[in-house]
Amino acid sequence: MRYMLTYDLMETMRNTNQWLGATARTMASYPVFAAMPNPALQWMAAWGEVTERTFERMIVKPDWGIRSITCPDGKDHLVEIKTVVEKDFGDLIHFDVMGRAPQPRKILLVAPMSGHYATLLRSTVLSLIPDAEVYITDWHNARDIPVSAGSFDIEDYTLYLMDFMRHLGPDSHVIAVCQPAPLTLAATAYLAELEPEAQPRTLTLIGGPIDPNAVATDVTDFGHRVTMGQLEETMIQRVGFKYPGVGRMVYPGLLQLASFMSMNSDRHGTAFQDQIMRVSRGEASDHDAHNRFYDEYLAVMDMPAEFYLSTVERIFKNCEIAKNEFVVKGHKVDMAAITNVAVKTVEGAKDDITAPGQCIAALALCSGLPDSKKASHVEPGAGHYGIFAGKSWRNNIRPLVLNFIDENSGDATAEGGNVVSLS
Repeated sequence: MRYMLTYDLMETMRNTNQWLGATARTMASYPVFAAMPNPALQWMAAWGEVTERTFERMIVKPDWGIRSITCPDGKDHLVEIKTVVEKDFGDLIHFDVMGRAPQPRKILLVAPMSGHYATLLRSTVLSLIPDAEVYITDWHNARDIPVSAGSFDIEDYTLYLMDFMRHLGPDSHVIAVCQPAPLTLAATAYLAELEPEAQPRTLTLIGGPIDPNAVATDVTDFGHRVTMGQLEETMIQRVGFKYPGVGRMVYPGLLQLASFMSMNSDRHGTAFQDQIMRVSRGEASDHDAHNRFYDEYLAVMDMPAEFYLSTVERIFKNCEIAKNEFVVKGHKVDMAAITNVAVKTVEGAKDDITAPGQCIAALALCSGLPDSKKASHVEPGAGHYGIFAGKSWRNNIRPLVLNFIDENSGDATAEGGNVVSLS
């Protein structure tokens, strides 16, 4: 019960701040006050508007907002988001471009389950849709999953990825972004042992902690510094009565968000102060740069407690993937079983979360794979976010990844055509 009270207390604080913001905005906007203009009231209304929106976004799942794209035929084509595989803890969804011939490139984007929704990869998806059939893992918020659905740890996550790969078939190409990279590598290796015909053609690992000990960061230092008992005591809570997952043990998204914000508190504080002043001067808009960023950044989801704890213990503390000792439901997965899937790693030279050296360790683990099917790239000047979004991704990394896919597509290469650049 103590864990549930803590969860509800955090939700109460969030709800109270949202209410305070709405109250301040409403009170300061009374028409009677317009008769005597007062800059303090304008600031109060602006503070209320920004505060209400900020705390409201924390429990809202962002919309993909991908409604249409312009294809090479010069026409706008509607995009329908379809669920093709539905599971308790996450779905596989497809961005189906209506009226367009199926593209030869079939790409599975494996989104992180690390506190944010899969929509964090919206710009990545948008950059790939013109040149491929794009699928993505859409993980569910643990607070909305009934306890009756059971538990979900990194072994279950790996089995989910294997099911998604089976569904897409052997002509697919997998791109794993950040946190899921080690488990995607393991899923590919397990498929290589059980069902070689179901393996994807290529596997691209972007900024993933394959070997967290290769280069130390604040994230790896934290993983080594705290004990599992401390993590469970301070980070794990039980979902309160407000949500369908009442009683489920989770690592709350609000707690994760507090950690995110504290890492760059000065920068975030300045950003919100500036936004309040812009609103008070009438210079802000619903979809300005501040709102576009924070509407996504503030939208967080709860993770199943067993997934969070097993990630810290087995990936970061015990380094089971890096040591090739990862076990799934009693079966030891051997990364050397990957002999046909081309593997590429992408790292950012200024990545302070997954430092260069952590991801490229995957190539050494794939000892059964010929060097001709291995590739790596370190993007100069790019941080963690930049290697899958932003200019570094659009201008440099994305073309390299698509070329890597085409070079290892077998019979599909001839159909793939040239890489289409985005302006």
